[in-house]
Amino acid sequence: MHETLSSLVARAFTGNRRPLEYYLRDQSRLPGTRANLELVNSLSNLLMAIVPEQPEQVWMLIHFLIRDEKTAERNTPDEFVVLCGVVAFGACASVRTEWRTDVFEMMKTFACSKSWRVREGVAMALQRLLPVIPQETIEFLKELATKGNCFQQRASIAAIAEPSLLQDQVMIYAALTIQRFVLERLHELSTADRKCEDVRVLRQTLGYTLSVVTAATPEQGFALMSDCAKWQDTDINWILRENLKKKRLAKFVEHTEKVSKLLAKR
Repeated sequence: MHETLSSLVARAFTGNRRPLEYYLRDQSRLPGTRANLELVNSLSNLLMAIVPEQPEQVWMLIHFLIRDEKTAERNTPDEFVVLCGVVAFGACASVRTEWRTDVFEMMKTFACSKSWRVREGVAMALQRLLPVIPQETIEFLKELATKGNCFQQRASIAAIAEPSLLQDQVMIYAALTIQRFVLERLHELSTADRKCEDVRVLRQTLGYTLSVVTAATPEQGFALMSDCAKWQDTDINWILRENLKKKRLAKFVEHTEKVSKLLAKR
């Protein structure tokens, strides 16, 4: 795969970008249930390795890949090409300091895509940035969590709720704080607002991200869950119950039983 991609990217830099696009489309595994994420990561890694010497060519190529973001149909090869571009932007911005402001702004837009795969691509792109520039990326995620719309909030919690990233106290504390911000904002929404699609997507994501963060910091995570259980909020209660079902929390029997008892009282 690497040799094929290298050859196609080299051709793309000469102005012949269609062969690379056709290859991505052909190997996308879409329509289908699982896109070819190995290919997504291989392309982003290749471009990240090339971008220090050829930043302009990489920048133009990635813009070519994302050009149809607004028109690409879901679960199609076209959607996959956009996904590749979104993740590549995150990977390359981890190397090109001067790209970061623009890429963060792009991620705000892509986070609101009609395509769930593109929205997931935003989380993947931000996960490429978190280990490299943690504080800068954390501040961006906090901005999305506190000021963004529901789709952008979704990006903030999905990006940082990744077990491999939650290995130090700075990242863990940031993840817990971002979860709290988003839960509090959801709790404040009116009944009418909660019927919207973006809120439904956010709620579904909260249905697993809270348990990921709680597994990394059980005392603080379950304390947050207990606080939320006291709000008497139907949607929040659903989120808590979904997280309590996750296997990653199964060993914390005393904590899960405490939260379950609080929910049973409602």
